[in-house]
Amino acid sequence: MIAAARRTRSLEGSPTVELSSPRAFFEAAEAEYPEPPVWSGELYLEFHRGTYTSQARTKRGNRRSEHLLREAELWAATATIRTGAPYPAEELRQAWETVLLQQFHDILPGTSIAWVYQEAERNYAEVAAALAAIIESAAHQLLGRGTESAALNASPYPVAGVTALGAGAEPTPLSSTVTRTGDGYVLENANARIHVDGAGLIRSMYDKSAKRELVPSGSAANLLQLHRDTPTQWDAWDIDEHYRRNTLNLVDVSLVEIVDGPAGQALRIERFFGSSRVIQHLCLDSGAPRLEISTEVDWHEQKKLLKLAFPLDIHAERATSEIQFGHIHRPTHANTSWDAARFETVAHRWVHVGEPDYGVAVANDSTYGHDITRSADSGRATTTTVRLSLLRAPTFPDPAADQGQHRMATSVVFGAGIPDAVAEGYRLNLPLRTVKGVARTVLDPLIRVDNPALVVEAVKLAEDGSGDVVVRLYEAHGTRAHGTLTTDFGHFDVVETNLLENRMPVSAIQRRDGNRVDLALRPFQLVTLRFVVTGQ
Repeated sequence: MIAAARRTRSLEGSPTVELSSPRAFFEAAEAEYPEPPVWSGELYLEFHRGTYTSQARTKRGNRRSEHLLREAELWAATATIRTGAPYPAEELRQAWETVLLQQFHDILPGTSIAWVYQEAERNYAEVAAALAAIIESAAHQLLGRGTESAALNASPYPVAGVTALGAGAEPTPLSSTVTRTGDGYVLENANARIHVDGAGLIRSMYDKSAKRELVPSGSAANLLQLHRDTPTQWDAWDIDEHYRRNTLNLVDVSLVEIVDGPAGQALRIERFFGSSRVIQHLCLDSGAPRLEISTEVDWHEQKKLLKLAFPLDIHAERATSEIQFGHIHRPTHANTSWDAARFETVAHRWVHVGEPDYGVAVANDSTYGHDITRSADSGRATTTTVRLSLLRAPTFPDPAADQGQHRMATSVVFGAGIPDAVAEGYRLNLPLRTVKGVARTVLDPLIRVDNPALVVEAVKLAEDGSGDVVVRLYEAHGTRAHGTLTTDFGHFDVVETNLLENRMPVSAIQRRDGNRVDLALRPFQLVTLRFVVTGQ
């Protein structure tokens, strides 16, 4: 491309090409077009929809690495501030560089050759081991060594009584139960009752608080669907709409049984199809209106697409999907050609569908591809179906793409609003981490925020080695939000910075009083605060 640019620098019949820098280009563009129109929403590419799903192990490695990096920075920074332990800046930098490198096109999209994914999966394993060692070391520096077990909570929300960004005693799990009935199984707690038939399909999800049934009449939730997946142009890149014309509902079951798990009883479902096997564990959280589903797949298909479907008796005109530092709304209908073309969409940790006074959130720990559609039940009432794209099996450019073992976690939260969806996404992706052999079990967090709409995304030390503490947070609910951030460490000043941690004009800080900082954020505003600890 560089050679072609040089050849066309002054070539008769060709536009003149100039090699330049991004800065020079954008400065010239801004001078030429100082007030361009602004597009609201996403610029949906009606192409390459398969990149949300191809090479699932690499996508899972990326998701796990992102959250491990958050944990490692938080606990390492806490250990340095509280105990004076050396901050592992170089180890963290190396891990970040590896993870960011593997987000490069075509690695993370799943469209590279086989060798790339052998390298990527090995690199993710090395990153995980290095970050786990940093977390373990920081935990023992903070909690000492002894015979106790503690639960670290790197989530920005309290979990099972453990404070956000702190540690507490390892919680005793509430025991869930599963009951055998004449025509299947019942999972029930104070919030919900779920009926699973003899084929392992959910025929009823009843929200006791709202007194409403969520599975449309005649439908089945937790339905695995296998599609023929033969894109017209690019195997690993694309999912074409014609995949919908060839659907196999995986209703044949080999085994359904009640088993004991870490949180009590669960329902284990085993299916065989083609050359593959899938095992699911269903567990209704004893203390929350939440169904947790673990799906393990030994995948040996080719040119197939595996989806997990949840038809819901909800009249949703739009679906909400988490994106980076916020969420986006998309219509569920197909009124226009643009709507119809948006048949496969991307989300990060959760999607949400709802009516004005009721909603359901579906969260995941490693899935990105989704499709959310409107349909009608047998009585012609409008319903909504949420489907997650679990696995693909393209044969080009990697003939063995995604073959082998996979594990995914999914949760369905009943009666959920957007704030519940946000919290569930963090809970599922940042579970409590048990650390054994410590002397103390309680650790107060470095910072607290009193408004759940203000989500702490990162706590770390500054990249320049100054020892300053950097806290990055954002408004997650799509509203204007006021809150107070309280620190539990000494500092001389707090300033707002850009993402490069360079000082910028104040936009969110309203007032500072000792260890309290009053903040006001606009919808989805991202704010980075730098707490100066050196006194200079």
